[in-house]
Amino acid sequence: MAGKKAAKLPRDTYETELLRLQTELVKLQEWVRAEGTRLVIVFEGRDAAGKGGTIKRVAEHLNPRVARIAALPKPTDRQRTQWYFQRYVEHLPAAGEIVLFDRSWYNRAGVERVMGFCSKEEYQLFLRQCPIFERMLVEDGIVLRKYWFSVSDAVQQDRFRRRLEDPLRRWKLSPMDLESITHWEDYSRAKDEMLVHTDVSEAPWYLVESDDKRRARLNMIAHLLDSLPYHEVAPPVLELPPRPPSTGYQRPPRDLQTYVPDHAASL
Repeated sequence: MAGKKAAKLPRDTYETELLRLQTELVKLQEWVRAEGTRLVIVFEGRDAAGKGGTIKRVAEHLNPRVARIAALPKPTDRQRTQWYFQRYVEHLPAAGEIVLFDRSWYNRAGVERVMGFCSKEEYQLFLRQCPIFERMLVEDGIVLRKYWFSVSDAVQQDRFRRRLEDPLRRWKLSPMDLESITHWEDYSRAKDEMLVHTDVSEAPWYLVESDDKRRARLNMIAHLLDSLPYHEVAPPVLELPPRPPSTGYQRPPRDLQTYVPDHAASL
């Protein structure tokens, strides 16, 4: 029903459908390889909106030589003097490759804009150039998909709190993430303005509601698959060859080599 919050997706349902979708992603990968397709997927959104977890599930069973993640650090002093899009261009795919951008050139429309890391003139130039840049990518044959992950302020706050208390996820929380709490409305306004300028027909934005991470992952992957004309590619016929007869090889004594201690035996 419109306006009614959907119930949290049960884990069994989620895991069953995720495995099915990941199997389709492997088929997509082989189609990309066979067709020489260049596929770029941009993941953007609020801090703690679930981008990283979704990227992990997308790439989990894919060949890292075909599908790679581009998560760029902050620019170097040299890169700051380059054309803004230049350092992203070198990470674009060649034929038969998929690139997943864990954040992208849209940093300028988000954190750089809100936190004052770019000038007003640099920001306005980005808004003018970005649609042109993306139209050029699409015109050249790159398949571009852009996903914005949206999360409510209450859920974001809860996820931040859990990260702060979890030693395995503490690294995900940075001072800049905490700054986003006090700049919530500023980020909202920046996102709205970004969409006005960059939600173009050649490269539209697709918004993913991600208060429920499981539901968001399934929705995003299903949409990606539905948006592409991929088909199953017949794999090459492979057969295990018979082992040849022994020629007398003998393994060296174990005490001549250093083995990892059997920690598992102590459990």
